[in-house]
Amino acid sequence: MKKGRVFSGARPTGRQHIGNYLGAIDNYVKLQERYDCIYCIVDVHALTTLEDTHLLKENTREMMLDWLAAGLDPEQSILFVQSHVPQVMELHTLLSMVTPLGWLLRVATFKEKVKSQPHNVNYGLVGYPVLMTADIVLYKADTVPVGEDQLPHLELAREIVRRFTYLFGEVFPEPKAKLTTFPMVLGLDGEKKMSKSYDNDIELAASPEVTMQRVKTAFTDPARKYRNDPGNPDVCNIYSLHHFYTPKRLEDIATQCRGAQIGCVECKELLAEGINKALVPFRERRAEIARRKGYIDEVLADGARRAHAIAKETIKEVREKMGLP
Repeated sequence: MKKGRVFSGARPTGRQHIGNYLGAIDNYVKLQERYDCIYCIVDVHALTTLEDTHLLKENTREMMLDWLAAGLDPEQSILFVQSHVPQVMELHTLLSMVTPLGWLLRVATFKEKVKSQPHNVNYGLVGYPVLMTADIVLYKADTVPVGEDQLPHLELAREIVRRFTYLFGEVFPEPKAKLTTFPMVLGLDGEKKMSKSYDNDIELAASPEVTMQRVKTAFTDPARKYRNDPGNPDVCNIYSLHHFYTPKRLEDIATQCRGAQIGCVECKELLAEGINKALVPFRERRAEIARRKGYIDEVLADGARRAHAIAKETIKEVREKMGLP
């Protein structure tokens, strides 16, 4: 018997990278066995920061292709695109009527976005947490997988639910956090979180040759200048990735690095080989799914249909509780 209902959403960033997989997608796949899972590509959320939308459809499809290749199962989980179930916008509006503006203006990520895009401080940016809450509670999800940095957002969602319940009565469960303890995956620069926007990522679907080329550009131990210098794997980003892709050779690589028996170039080559070997099944599944004409559209349409059935009943309850005719 499954424990409850999970909801998680991600912006349509196109092809996914190994940071996405290690930090989120792998967990999504595992949760399918224990929960009823609803996974959504949140294209409307993306509009709060995205001014050029010509790649939105393509990025959505590429992202879903990676999700499916990684093991998300449309028979087990509901997989869909946020805007394909318009009730989320209706619920967003209704929840905004009970959400104090002061709550939203205090959100740390809102303040950060104002600084990073002062030319585009739109209403959607302010109301982002309300739409996020609508995403979760529209499907009556009781569990949300998050990292510790996302806990304040989920707590705000819980506050909005409590306020709605106080004013109108119970409709939604208060969503609980399911903490993901996976460490942040640094990008090839060794400083920032792996991200396409920083161009410091390694795509899951990249060819073996491109993967090798990308890994070779990575920064390593900053104090090691020459091949014969002893290295310090404890501060090397490449070594941190070896934990996931060459775990059986981890101790040998560390010993050889510290003894200057292996250089950074060789260490990178070993990592790239490990990544390519680990991703063979994923890349084969991805190619097979990509050859199935119309399959992605079928998955998204079926997911939207199933999500819509839940959303329709929730909105009916909400309208009744709020006294709307």
